[in-house]
Amino acid sequence: MAGTPIGNLGDATTRLRDALQSVKYIAAEDTRVTKHLCIALGIETAAKLISLNDFNEASRVEQLLDIASEEDLLVLSDAGMPTISDPGFKLVRAAVDAGIEVTALPGPSAPIMALAISGLPSDRFTFEGFMPRKAGERARLLRELASLPHTLIFFESPNRLVAALESIAAELPDREVAVARELTKKFEEVRRGKASDLLDWAREGVKGEIVLLISGVAKGSEADPAQSEAKLDTAVAAVFQKIAEGASTKDAVAEEAKARGIQKRELYEAVLKVKSSASKLN
Repeated sequence: MAGTPIGNLGDATTRLRDALQSVKYIAAEDTRVTKHLCIALGIETAAKLISLNDFNEASRVEQLLDIASEEDLLVLSDAGMPTISDPGFKLVRAAVDAGIEVTALPGPSAPIMALAISGLPSDRFTFEGFMPRKAGERARLLRELASLPHTLIFFESPNRLVAALESIAAELPDREVAVARELTKKFEEVRRGKASDLLDWAREGVKGEIVLLISGVAKGSEADPAQSEAKLDTAVAAVFQKIAEGASTKDAVAEEAKARGIQKRELYEAVLKVKSSASKLN
């Protein structure tokens, strides 16, 4: 497989150019895009182009393995490295299982470039692909990732950027965020700040391919797992104190959740868990 330019044709490597000219078979995410790339690079290729996308990859694996067992097969996505939120993983997995050699011609990768220029910690990171489309699913995912100490990287659509930033502002209000768009292109831009700081800019309308990055939890912060657990335990104890004084569970949970900045549902479930454990002991 090989990385293709994510915008600037000057990033096409010599090895990619040589492969496009020499291989007999190319599995391409979109054969039209690959043809246009060859024309733009001034390359004439006699390779047979075979479509390999999210919809047909499973059905094409056997055919492509037969080819790869006899000839070099070049796998390309429309931009960047195949398999990174693009087709190719099923084919690579099957090739590895079949004992067929798999290698890559290095090339552009939007997540790595965005991380390198984001200004966020780059010693550890997690690539999460595209954020969920639905607000509830985005919120749940962000809460699941909230305790991770390293930078989070997402792809995002310009049409959903505002919604994504609103979810981050609600769930992770104190985190540093970077929005990188149109990487390697004429209008390349990186915006940095808290999610709430970037909303006015995003609402004006943002175009192009977008990579969204979020800083990890700072050690010792309230989002640190140890700190969060201690905070929740304290809140649960306070709820039971209010219940003992005559408050209903619902009212006690609502009051303590609001006062301590805890999700009401999270606190309620913790209280129910303690009640359940106590009833089993009795």
